[in-house]
Amino acid sequence: MKDIPLRIEIGGWAELARDAASVRQTVFVEEQGVPPELEMDDEDARCVHVVAYGPDNAPLGTGRLLPDGHIGRMAVHKVARGAGVGGAILGALIEVGRDAGHEELLLNAQTHATGFYEAQGFVAFGEPFEEAGIAHVAMRLRLA
Repeated sequence: MKDIPLRIEIGGWAELARDAASVRQTVFVEEQGVPPELEMDDEDARCVHVVAYGPDNAPLGTGRLLPDGHIGRMAVHKVARGAGVGGAILGALIEVGRDAGHEELLLNAQTHATGFYEAQGFVAFGEPFEEAGIAHVAMRLRLA
């Protein structure tokens, strides 16, 4: 799939919860089998969220930045993968982190997605681990 025109919204959980949660429900809970009680947490209210919308205003992907500089809950609908949606979301989250004064950003990447994050400048560190039954590796991006 080629790059598609996107609209990127950045905001709080109050504004973006419905669309961010719908993407996460589809990708994490339905597609990957993550238990819903692990997927949704109390951190959402404290995070800056990014949602990417397609030309029809349907939410295609989402991600969040916690106050401590951790990026998480990156998810893109299957039909939109490979179209630049994840890169646009991650780019927006990196800018939010930079604007917030973080010296580095951290994330736990599913191991199959490490190449995507490496292409954006993230570097893996530490040993792989399991989270919600899925193999992950910690990654960081130094901003300073």
